[in-house]
Amino acid sequence: MTPGDVVAVSLEPGPAWFDLVGETWVAGAALLPIDHRLPPREASALIERARPTVSLDAFGARRIDGDAADPEIALIIHTSGTGGAPKFVQFDRRAIDAAVESSAATLGASADDRWLCCLPLAHVGGLLGLLRAVLLGAPVTIHPGFDAGAVAAERGSAFTSLVPTMLGRLLAAGAELSAFRAILVGGAHLSPDLRASAEHAGARVVETYGLTETCGGVVYDGVPLPGTEMRLDPAGAIELRGPTLMRGYRFDPTATAAAFTEDGWLRPGDAGEIDREGRLHVVGRFDDLISTGGEKVWPDEVEAALREHPGVRDVAAGGRVDPEWGQRVAVWVVPADPSDPPSLDELRAFVARTLPRHAAPRELTLAERLPRTASGKLRRAALPRD
Repeated sequence: MTPGDVVAVSLEPGPAWFDLVGETWVAGAALLPIDHRLPPREASALIERARPTVSLDAFGARRIDGDAADPEIALIIHTSGTGGAPKFVQFDRRAIDAAVESSAATLGASADDRWLCCLPLAHVGGLLGLLRAVLLGAPVTIHPGFDAGAVAAERGSAFTSLVPTMLGRLLAAGAELSAFRAILVGGAHLSPDLRASAEHAGARVVETYGLTETCGGVVYDGVPLPGTEMRLDPAGAIELRGPTLMRGYRFDPTATAAAFTEDGWLRPGDAGEIDREGRLHVVGRFDDLISTGGEKVWPDEVEAALREHPGVRDVAAGGRVDPEWGQRVAVWVVPADPSDPPSLDELRAFVARTLPRHAAPRELTLAERLPRTASGKLRRAALPRD
């Protein structure tokens, strides 16, 4: 590897990644992790669009025809593609240093504290675990994937990062969550009830807010990490500024320009509120907002309400075109008992107990499962429509 190389890596999580990440960093090359679980056609399409100069997979490393990156670029992460084609997010070394150091300072984590990494390494949350080993010298245990039983059996780790779905599965498995000094939870909405259940079981939960473009979570329990600033625009859209932000999207200057305000703040596309104590509360994504009869409904609120229904195992909410109301609230429900699913009237009445009547669903689709990414994030665009 040489400075400016872009190294696409498609390997299963394991100890080999430690040397790989360290060698890439020292060489001045950029690491581009590709999820090894992707079908070959999807993985090939990503590599073709990213144009790396080196490809490393189970068959070995080979140099290929591609485009070098600025030697300051150390990491390129592809987005999940939940809102369209994946983008390739570029980070320089200063951003990665800042992300690792500010998180450690906030958590009080030292180089002696072990991290458990069970998130996909192709996502920034998973790769940050390895970067803590490289930059802080912290011990890191890598799991080949998320398995609730394996995580529950783990001993000696002080910190781990999870998505809410994983936290729920650990609770169901009876894991000893108090063994961790802190569990970072991000990547999707964390319902207050799930958090309360985890804390009742002894967990110290830290809800994080961030995105790939911020190099992971940069707001912990509503408070920005050192160096990070946050504000709301007049419409209530969250804007972020700080040392961890991306340098831009590879090969996409138009999208890069659209991601930032004229004065350099990143626009994540989320709506939020800042309370009197200065804590950020995320309301939902503007792209997901449902406008029904002139009223605004956030899907996250509907989903949080319905997760409390005993007949609901999993749920998604979204807007469907309606000739009278503009949009109607629709829900996709995985029933707890497929032989006795809840009815639409039952769900409407349940939602109306805690939310305004216009937030109650007007359409119900029963499903065996909901489409989610490898990290557990809901893929709303892939919800069944017929």
